[in-house]
Amino acid sequence: MANRDIVVGIDVGSTSIRTVIAQIFPEEEKPRIIGVGSAASAGVRKGVVVDLEETIKSINDSVEQAERTAGIAVTQAVVSIGGSHITSQNSKGVIAVGKADGEVTESDISRVINAAQAISIPPNKEIIHIIPESYSLDGNKNIKDPLGMNGVRLEVDVIIIEGSTPFIKNLNKCFEQARISIADFVLAPLAATKATLTKRQKELGVVLVDIGGGTTSVAVFEENNLIHTTILPIGGNHVTNDIAIGLRTSIDVAEKVKLEYGNALPREISKKEEINLAELDANEEGIVSRYHVAEIIEARLEEILLLVNKELKAIGRERLLPAGVVLTGGTAKMPGAVDLAKNVLGLPAQTGFPMPMGGLIDQVDDPTFVTVVGLVLWGLENASSSKSRGSMSGRLGEKFSKGMGGSMEGMKEWFGKFLP
Repeated sequence: MANRDIVVGIDVGSTSIRTVIAQIFPEEEKPRIIGVGSAASAGVRKGVVVDLEETIKSINDSVEQAERTAGIAVTQAVVSIGGSHITSQNSKGVIAVGKADGEVTESDISRVINAAQAISIPPNKEIIHIIPESYSLDGNKNIKDPLGMNGVRLEVDVIIIEGSTPFIKNLNKCFEQARISIADFVLAPLAATKATLTKRQKELGVVLVDIGGGTTSVAVFEENNLIHTTILPIGGNHVTNDIAIGLRTSIDVAEKVKLEYGNALPREISKKEEINLAELDANEEGIVSRYHVAEIIEARLEEILLLVNKELKAIGRERLLPAGVVLTGGTAKMPGAVDLAKNVLGLPAQTGFPMPMGGLIDQVDDPTFVTVVGLVLWGLENASSSKSRGSMSGRLGEKFSKGMGGSMEGMKEWFGKFLP
């Protein structure tokens, strides 16, 4: 079995660290999932490593579970990166076409991308992704791929996604000590969109809202271009905290209440329904109103969705995305969450699930697995396109995590993920 036929995705979340191992079989249309693992994420808070030893242990536990199922040892992986330290900014690059006859070459595209990258970046930040939105050639705008076209002045509009260098180094250190090399860092919401959104949704206009434990990731697409992404420092754990405070109970019991009795729409719950806390934990006592629990959940989820709406308003897309909102993450499974999203955002809404694959599909057919499945799809796409060039190890990281220093071939593979 060649290593290039195996791709591993590891999603480092605030609640769980999930691992998926997938294999490419030439005779099968879809990759096959052969290993799945999940472990509690004790050392990560709001997408950022706060305890190296705990995070390393969680990574090892998650990976070992997947290894036992797959029967192989994991040595490298595509890894998610998130946290509220992630920022993005728009930039423009402009160059003169190099050839005398005005034909745009790969070198021209490389130079214009490099020109767009020439921005001021704080010393504690580094570039994670550079994503082109569209090109212009002599004033002719909205060109998806200018290669081979003729003109004099080539421009590109890009989104540059940056992260905190210390946080990135800490995450990298965890994987080094877990003896797993990082084939690529991928922004969590971009990985999630890879596994859930269709080309038609991205063409019409759609927002993905991934409500994780400590953060909520947002990615907006229109005309098949990523036009905005951000990570909000609030998530499902805040709902649990609110329930614990409101019921005057422990976090563990509050989590059980949320999972077993939670609903985001109080109007769907009878005011007479009650929850016996003693049935959830022998150390607890008392009867609480399920309607009151729903009120607590609704208030916090509405706050999260209003923050999402604020992001949409800032980019002029409030209530203007025909494909609506796709909710993912554990909170997306809560009864009433989709209807609440419709009401708050004024958009069609649905729960997002990973796109179908082969193998152990029943173990990943869940909104909480969209990011890690997206990481696998990301890695498989690059592994498939680079078989003739050998292993994907470090290839994308070298080319894009530190800038655009790689070959044009690699750049075109990367851009292909965002363009039709």
